[in-house]
Amino acid sequence: MTLIMFFEFLISLTDVYVAGKISKEVQAAYGFVIQIYFISIVIANALTVGTVSVVSRIFTAQETRERENALSGAVFSAVATSGVAGLAVCGIGLIALPHIIGWLSIPDGLKEYVLPLGRIYLVGIFFHYVLINGNGVLRSCGMVKKSLRTMAFVCACNLVLIFLFVFHTSLGYRGIALSTATSVAVGSILNFRYLRTLLPSLPHFSLEVMKGIVAIGWPMGLTQVLWQLGSAALFLILSMLPENIEILAAFAAGIRIESAIFLPAFAFNMANAVVVGNLLGERKLGEAFRSGLVTAGVGVAVVTALTIFVILNARWIAGSLSDNPVVVRESIRYIYISMISEPFMAWGIILGGGLGGAGDTRNVMIRIAASVWLVRIPLCYVSVAVLGFSAAAVWWAMNISQFVQALLLTRRYIGRRWLPISPTSTMPVRDD
Repeated sequence: MTLIMFFEFLISLTDVYVAGKISKEVQAAYGFVIQIYFISIVIANALTVGTVSVVSRIFTAQETRERENALSGAVFSAVATSGVAGLAVCGIGLIALPHIIGWLSIPDGLKEYVLPLGRIYLVGIFFHYVLINGNGVLRSCGMVKKSLRTMAFVCACNLVLIFLFVFHTSLGYRGIALSTATSVAVGSILNFRYLRTLLPSLPHFSLEVMKGIVAIGWPMGLTQVLWQLGSAALFLILSMLPENIEILAAFAAGIRIESAIFLPAFAFNMANAVVVGNLLGERKLGEAFRSGLVTAGVGVAVVTALTIFVILNARWIAGSLSDNPVVVRESIRYIYISMISEPFMAWGIILGGGLGGAGDTRNVMIRIAASVWLVRIPLCYVSVAVLGFSAAAVWWAMNISQFVQALLLTRRYIGRRWLPISPTSTMPVRDD
């Protein structure tokens, strides 16, 4: 799972690098377009959370003819639902994109790049939806190595095509988007070959499965939206500070550094969803509970090791990302403070994956949203706007919110109230 996420990270890193090689205008336009794209695939990620929870429990249920038919219907329904959602997002996006560009008053120098890039990305989003959901199905059915092969091919394909299209054809900057769209299209076709082995019977669409996937998935989609809005609010709060440009640059650099630590944390999050979901499908409730804790413990150990490495090399890492002494100094301070909460972040995120595998996504959403909007944002605002503290106070407030988030998710998990659910049910856990 960590390798899969690394391949996705490498694709985005290559896109940024190539855009920068063309011009600063193209790089700025790419940055704007990719933010729209990330928002556009929130639905795909949400549906995949629901898919993993539903399919993983059906896959490990007792093998019967009924189970085989249920699995076939669940896989087909999940992929079909994601495909329809992808087409809907594509159509709505193509219509809305010109209006969005006008509303946001993008500089005229960027508009000529934003619209073509955005249109190409949106055309390929159908395949990306199917690819993301297909990977979720493969994880749920113990075929993660096949998903890894697909993503390795997608990454290699993107790396080759982006340099070919951009620097050796008349496409120019458009090749950045076209290489991604082409790569995910090929990847979705490769995944379909693997998914066919899970459809031994005639595929049929199940409305019940679709409802279960949507019911479990929508809270995670809303969670991602609330998290992104929280990040935007942090940028606004930091802009109130003196030397705000340098502080914002340091924050952006710090986020990039943290992204390397997030990779294994979210990989273990997805793995835990499958582990817990599979064991619930086998009706092993006690083992599902224990395995979720063990997975979280292993993930924390990995994240802690990476955290120590980053702390020991903070000065070199910060210096490699900026030549501005103020940015470097604040980046180092951000690293030293924020790294304290990384193991707690990993613990909470991975336990949240286990809860998601059980279909308890609403309670995960409530706890994450509360830690961001009732703890992080108010503390950061009061620290800067009311008390006049420096950026360091914001970094500490972010730490506190991570501790609270980990505590809330741990209490939910340890309480076991997410366990009393029919193991093969596709409906989410009830709220309490």
